[in-house]
Amino acid sequence: MLKSLDLTLSLDKATYREQIEALMRRLRVLQQACREQNLPVVVVLEGWAAAGKGALVKKMVNYMDPRGFVVHPIVASTPQEQAYPFLWRFWQKLPPQGHIAIFYHSWYTYVLEDRLFDRLKEKDVPTVMAQINAFERQLVDDGVAIAKFNLHLSRKELKKRLKKSADDELTAWRVRPEDWQQEKRYKEYLGLLEEMLLRTSTGVAPWTLVEGNCKRWARVKVLSQLVATLTEALDRKAIQIIPPAAPPQTELLPTEPNFLAKVDLDLALEKDEYRQRLRQAQIELLKLQHKIDKHRIPVLLLFEGWDAAGKGGAIKRLTDALDPRSYRVSTYAAPSDEEKQHHYLWRFWRRLPPGGIIGIFDRSWYGRVLVERVEGFATEIEWRRAYREINEFEAQLQSAGYVLAKFWLQIDPQEQLKRFEKRKNDPFKSYKLTEEDWRNREKWNLYEVATNHAIARTNTPAAPWTIVPANDKYYARIFVLETVIEAIKTQL
Repeated sequence: MLKSLDLTLSLDKATYREQIEALMRRLRVLQQACREQNLPVVVVLEGWAAAGKGALVKKMVNYMDPRGFVVHPIVASTPQEQAYPFLWRFWQKLPPQGHIAIFYHSWYTYVLEDRLFDRLKEKDVPTVMAQINAFERQLVDDGVAIAKFNLHLSRKELKKRLKKSADDELTAWRVRPEDWQQEKRYKEYLGLLEEMLLRTSTGVAPWTLVEGNCKRWARVKVLSQLVATLTEALDRKAIQIIPPAAPPQTELLPTEPNFLAKVDLDLALEKDEYRQRLRQAQIELLKLQHKIDKHRIPVLLLFEGWDAAGKGGAIKRLTDALDPRSYRVSTYAAPSDEEKQHHYLWRFWRRLPPGGIIGIFDRSWYGRVLVERVEGFATEIEWRRAYREINEFEAQLQSAGYVLAKFWLQIDPQEQLKRFEKRKNDPFKSYKLTEEDWRNREKWNLYEVATNHAIARTNTPAAPWTIVPANDKYYARIFVLETVIEAIKTQL
């Protein structure tokens, strides 16, 4: 791909000045249109060291409103960032609707520079490439416009520019040892570039290859393509047929297999046995917490289930004996206004536990295929797409070394009603019972079908579901504790 580029292409100064002025004015107009149409934009700039990316960024934003864009210069990941999946730090930097994010280097650094210097194992390269493609597809499916550029230089031009920058006291600080390694290992780096471009130039996020030996030519080509990309994205958005808000679902056909119906809800524990096993399990979990911290293993426990199924009680028994400095509990309800400006997975990526920490999610991304599906908050396209997105997300966690345990706490309607009535009459627990709980109870059959669908489509080897018989709270709490212990032991 890169070898076929004509690096002799150039522009004279007069033509350049004429074209660049018009492009920058057009870009300013398009930025305003993106804001008005709530179109989020991601611009990726990759290429050789000294290819002119910095000057290009400066030119690109010269006419733009600084309140509507942000430039992210991506350098080597910090120790904090290394404690998360490699895409974590980029999810943090995604633009909200109507804003533009410019990545000066990006997630592709991981499959280029990190690979060149053996910081990425060769066996992991196909997996990382697939994760990048999934990441970009998810963003585009969610309405993000992505423009990716790779600036190419000949080896001779690369060496000349590095030498010129190194000899200038004002720019010498920018030249890194790694940049000289690109020139020294030019053919090897070129091979990595070619492979990366081939594997990640997709229909939803294609690469634009830029002949970079002439800086004027490169700037005009990048800005011309960016203008074209934004214009096309805005045109698509203008003619996009937005489906009406989906009405709450009123009928869902029963599914086979019915995972929830197979659970033996008669399982129970006597109080004395419960207390004995609870104490033993909590002591063992505390010991495991020390090993988790020592080996920097991230743990993520997800809790889903019926209202009043005992999620809070199970979480409380999990955390009672743990060091509170090494676990975090996150609860999720309806997304905030800020969260609605991003992909629905954004808010969950932000709270992932780093290595050495136990993260506990009370509700999770499964809301997209449960409450958002049943209540009509997500379109059919959105919730159907979510099964694949969830599986991809969880596979990334598993490949990053996470212990991931997913629990559905199952009770029957009669037990739920009994617990609702008890809460209603208890002044210390009545706040837990809301009108929404009663409304959801009326839709039990709908939620049961949606839950079975979710389990069937996301019960994977990387992230299997555990359905907890929870009519007896004692049994459920011990079941959860002992399952967590076994999951952690498997990873150690």
